[in-house]
Amino acid sequence: MRSSFHSGQCATRLRDVYRFVEHLPDLIDARHYAEQPEGRLVKLRISVTDEGVEILGDAFRPELLERLLESLGPEEIEQMLCG
Repeated sequence: MRSSFHSGQCATRLRDVYRFVEHLPDLIDARHYAEQPEGRLVKLRISVTDEGVEILGDAFRPELLERLLESLGPEEIEQMLCG
């Protein structure tokens, strides 16, 4: 999931915040599964862009990452469906 934050703007309803995309970079690969048998790993990459701050996240349990990103009040959350 990727979340974009732009100064002065905030979504008021979470369902309006999510946008599904075809691809987002993986931050978790096969080696992490053996290292994290309980499945609690969350990885984040934070970048500052001309438009604001971008947070790219990956997690074994998407609900944890969703709650984290939603709590920040982003303008938009891009989410890729897996499976």
